[in-house]
Amino acid sequence: MKKTALVIMAAGIGSRFGKGIKQLAPVGPKGEIIMDYSIHDALEAGFNKVVFIIRKDLEDEFKKVIGDRISNITEVAYAFQEIDDLPGNFTKPADRTKPWGTGHAVLAAKKVLSEPFAVINADDYYGKEAYVKVHDYLVQDHPQDGPMHICMAGFRLGNTLSDNGSVTRGVCHIEDGKLVGVTETHNIFKTADGAETRNDDGTAETLDTKSLVSMNMWGLTPEFMEILEKGFVEFLGGIKEGDIKKEYLLPELIDQLIHSGKAAVDVLETKDEWFGVTYQEDKASVQAAFKKLTDDGVYPEGLYQ
Repeated sequence: MKKTALVIMAAGIGSRFGKGIKQLAPVGPKGEIIMDYSIHDALEAGFNKVVFIIRKDLEDEFKKVIGDRISNITEVAYAFQEIDDLPGNFTKPADRTKPWGTGHAVLAAKKVLSEPFAVINADDYYGKEAYVKVHDYLVQDHPQDGPMHICMAGFRLGNTLSDNGSVTRGVCHIEDGKLVGVTETHNIFKTADGAETRNDDGTAETLDTKSLVSMNMWGLTPEFMEILEKGFVEFLGGIKEGDIKKEYLLPELIDQLIHSGKAAVDVLETKDEWFGVTYQEDKASVQAAFKKLTDDGVYPEGLYQ
């Protein structure tokens, strides 16, 4: 069986969730956290390694809540996203407190990855279909025709909204099944008959709930990590005074690769419903959703018992 890894970005601060570490909040009937379900679905789909990207100061608690349990059922590796972990002669600006972004997070896992891998957010539930599609894509042979072949799971916008506030989604532009661009769209609200994005001037624009959006679930290769590393050096070199919050973001790099012809990104549509704990108020509805999935037999009572 070909080796494939699931890389989970769990180093985010989670400020909108309020107090507590939202990635470690129990949501399942037996106290499972969202990552438990993600890992269960990934292993079921054929992935056979899990890489956790965390902050070093969370390591002990993280292992106690989930890491040690998962290491009993599959290979586990850890990578640490630290704000002062920079290449070459670069140093962290004295007043920088914000993490460097999702691109830097994935780059932190370079030393523990030598196989194709999927990247996900720790606090998002993606459903089973996406893992199957991304895994099958990663183990296939792809044309040696120049660009690097990678993939993205595309979710229908209407399946990715919160009842408790606005969300930001990358609305995908697709031609012949290939991603040609992503428009980062902010302040998307669920409405009685669909979705809309609300502007600062009070106006609103209706959005197509069937349009596909990126939820930061990517299928990538070891080759991508070399490009990611080079890109981070270029990103740091371009930092200007005042760019104190600028981030090295995975979608932005992939967008650059698409437009330069260096990458071809296949969009794998999934009709599963996303849910996640963006706001503290989301927790109750997520708990109810997992209870229903368990009652309906989608998941066993107690995932790893």
